[in-house]
Amino acid sequence: MGDRSIRQEETEMGVGIFLGACFLWNSYVFVAMGRDKRRAKLNRWRISEARLLFMGAMLGGVGLYAGMKYFHHKTTRLKFTIGAPLLILVNLILVGAFYYLWYFGIKLY
Repeated sequence: MGDRSIRQEETEMGVGIFLGACFLWNSYVFVAMGRDKRRAKLNRWRISEARLLFMGAMLGGVGLYAGMKYFHHKTTRLKFTIGAPLLILVNLILVGAFYYLWYFGIKLY
């Protein structure tokens, strides 16, 4: 194993899994924004704004914002133009707080 501790390996593996899951989730949110835009053009059933914002709040803020900009979707809605960047900030704060608590072994229960 060399001079790497088991704790370091667990940390790197856990962080890698978490980042991979975040990437997949943000990709899903990005695609959801594209699907909603397409459905809007076709006058079909849509994903509610509340659901899109909820997906952004559940660590999908980057995918929400990227989808909003790429597909030019919800760009005139104030709750999205202000909410999506705020959700990215909230997501970063939450991830940083949980990593800090986990890294220093602080239990929340």
